Amino acid sequence: MRLFLKYAKERVCVIRSLKIALIVGTILAFINHYDSISAGTVDGTGFFQIIITYAVPYSVATFGSAMQARHMELAEKPRKSEASASSLSGTHVGSANEAEGL
Repeated sequence: MRLFLKYAKERVCVIRSLKIALIVGTILAFINHYDSISAGTVDGTGFFQIIITYAVPYSVATFGSAMQARHMELAEKPRKSEASASSLSGTHVGSANEAEGL
C-alpha cells in the first residue's frame, strides 16, 4: 500500500491523471448531462454528479499508473538481489538468451 501511495502522489502521475480526467470527464459529462448543461439548469445534484464524472477517470488513471509503477519496482527488486548474490558468490546471473548461447 505504501508503494502505491508513493507513486499515486508523484507529480507525473497526478498531472497525467488530471489530463485524462479533463478529457474523458468532459466527454462523459456532456454525454450524461448535455440537456441540463445546455439549458443551464444544473442543480446541486447535477453538479455533484458532474464532479463524480470527472473523479472516476481520475481515479482509474491514477490507479493504473501507480500500480504499473509499483509493479515495475517490485519486479526490479528480485533482479537486484540476484545480481548482488551473484557478485558475492562470484557467479554471473545471465539472461535466458545468454544461457542458450544466443
